[in-house]
Amino acid sequence: MTTIEHWIGGAFTRGAAMRTGTVRNPATGAATGEVLLAEPADVDAAVAAAAKAFEAWGDSSLSQRTKVMFRFRELLVRHEDELARLISAEHGKVVEDARGEIVRGREVVEYACGIADALKGSYSDQVSGGVDVFNFRQPLGVCAGITPFNFPIMVPMWMHPMAIATGNTFILKPSERDPSVSNRIAELYAEAGLPDGVFNVVHGDKAAVDAILDHPGIAAVSFVGSTPIAKYVHEKATASGKRVQALGGAKNHAVVLPDADLEFAADHLTAAAFGSAGQRCMAISVGVAVGEAGDALVEVLRRKAEAVKVGPGDDPASEMGPVVTAASRDRVTALVGAGIEQGAVPVVDGRGLTVPGHEDGFFVGPTVLDKVAPGMAAYDEEIFGPVLAVARAADVDEAIALINANPYGNGTAIFTSSGAAARRFQREVKVGMIGVNVPIPVPMSYYSFGGWKDSLIGDSPIHGPEGVRFYTRAKTVTSRWPEVKQSVDAAFHFPTAS
Repeated sequence: MTTIEHWIGGAFTRGAAMRTGTVRNPATGAATGEVLLAEPADVDAAVAAAAKAFEAWGDSSLSQRTKVMFRFRELLVRHEDELARLISAEHGKVVEDARGEIVRGREVVEYACGIADALKGSYSDQVSGGVDVFNFRQPLGVCAGITPFNFPIMVPMWMHPMAIATGNTFILKPSERDPSVSNRIAELYAEAGLPDGVFNVVHGDKAAVDAILDHPGIAAVSFVGSTPIAKYVHEKATASGKRVQALGGAKNHAVVLPDADLEFAADHLTAAAFGSAGQRCMAISVGVAVGEAGDALVEVLRRKAEAVKVGPGDDPASEMGPVVTAASRDRVTALVGAGIEQGAVPVVDGRGLTVPGHEDGFFVGPTVLDKVAPGMAAYDEEIFGPVLAVARAADVDEAIALINANPYGNGTAIFTSSGAAARRFQREVKVGMIGVNVPIPVPMSYYSFGGWKDSLIGDSPIHGPEGVRFYTRAKTVTSRWPEVKQSVDAAFHFPTAS
């Protein structure tokens, strides 16, 4: 059993924490550590350290910031295997999936390495007689991030490299379910030369979250998690005058048209639904089979779901690991059961799966439910587990209407060989991120990530150009330099007071 402490001002500390949470290995159910749960005093200490560090870091050169980011990026590469195994041990995802998460997070670090270009202002010469106008962007101060368990390294790296590279200091409150990798990131930042106090980690639960949202010394808060909590964070933080990024939940649909390659589509739907045990806000949780694609697609999905190798994340043979907690397992199985009671047809039922040697792990097998419709729990709820619901639509119009009626609008995809159908889909669907024959359309780091409707509370997407805008504010200067004529007679004699 290890004790997972806070990282404040460049060092580990127990702080004022009086409570702890248990960290478990989801593949075995065994407790592996205890994480300190912060009190408001710990948040105060982190803000004080970050505010002191901002005095110098906020005025540091772009060259200094990018040098740190380049070194940090190289350390992420060097320690990739170690970081992936840390993630797998506490989250449960397979090691290769954890590596993929690290790579996608590292892409944001690479974007931050080029932050000088993203921070360039504009200049307008001679807007009036002798008058010029220009603008530039400056950091906000102390920023904070509150992040979920499902991507313990990638989602925080959507935030802190952008905040730090633009000149802010940062406090991370990671999930208490898989907190260790955040502390390791803090150590790598220190090794990269980041000054003490620029990056801090405060572990905790709702008490820590509320202390961050209420703290007058924090200028901006970034959040990724469920929609109800995103709404809570947005309301509470904006009430205390903060900028807020609040990304919520999802119910992502993938439409499969009859002209699609069903083997290709089913391969990608299977990976998108069951990768990371379905614990992704961009997971495909609803496959929409259009017209005559229906029965044939379901049969291919059945075959591929039954072939998924489920096991502990550190086993190279495993393709899918457990869900994160026993409570998550029980919730997933309950929603599957409710869906079946409401009329969904079980094609593959992953409830009750036992992995030999890991009987106490939190496993749910890949599950495919056919003929799911709005009004069923399996459709309406964000299950956040390895469950693929298949809905039926007569044509592409009905499929688009189904997606547009859903309260979420994070990601969607279409599988087709028709350019006309794809173009119509991408223009008419009311979703923020769209894939065409791509199941999980997470954009590259130089674009911004954010959905529509209940998947994004407020109007601030994350990373990319929107991330630069979020972590900085513009100053616009209008200047005139009147010409002053002075007549000075040169003299060769020694100057005197006269």
